[in-house]
Amino acid sequence: MKIGYARVSTEDQNLDLQIAALEGAGCSRLFSDHGISGSQFSRPGLKCALEALAPGDTLVVWRLDRLGRTLRKLVELIDELGARDIEFVSLNECINTTSSGGVLVFHVMAALAQFERSLISERTRAGMAAARARGQHLGRRRALTQAQCDEAGVLLAASPLAVVAARFEIHPRTLQRRLDDRSVVANGHRSSPEDLT
Repeated sequence: MKIGYARVSTEDQNLDLQIAALEGAGCSRLFSDHGISGSQFSRPGLKCALEALAPGDTLVVWRLDRLGRTLRKLVELIDELGARDIEFVSLNECINTTSSGGVLVFHVMAALAQFERSLISERTRAGMAAARARGQHLGRRRALTQAQCDEAGVLLAASPLAVVAARFEIHPRTLQRRLDDRSVVANGHRSSPEDLT
């Protein structure tokens, strides 16, 4: 059985063109999402379509971007369908996993998705290395500045850790970690909590 899926992103768009194409392709059941972005893969119509598919069935879409806009997610979804013995057809791109040519196109897509992930990973690592070389702090902004750490260290001589942490509106464990980090930089070793209270 062929099951069709259609989607439009905005409320003012209509599904007529897609539905006509899916019916023309022989789909006996149709599911759709109206006014939902393709970047979201959690959609009620798509969920129902996937649940309705059984081994030997075929999921048909008018165009690949109707199923989703992220290549990696598309490949994962089509891979899941294959594992369930469900074929996939995209009418506009002539992708048809029931044919050897369609399987080839799918594998090219998978390779492109892997290539895209590798490029993103390489760019991220290169950017982080360059930022470290410039002396930039990576990750979340520190809870306390160096001046606040110095002030907290002085206050701890007369007040408990929890009181000092409340003064800076942070959790006591956050203050402890920040002071530990400061002591590592200053002394080359991590101090114990007893040293700071």
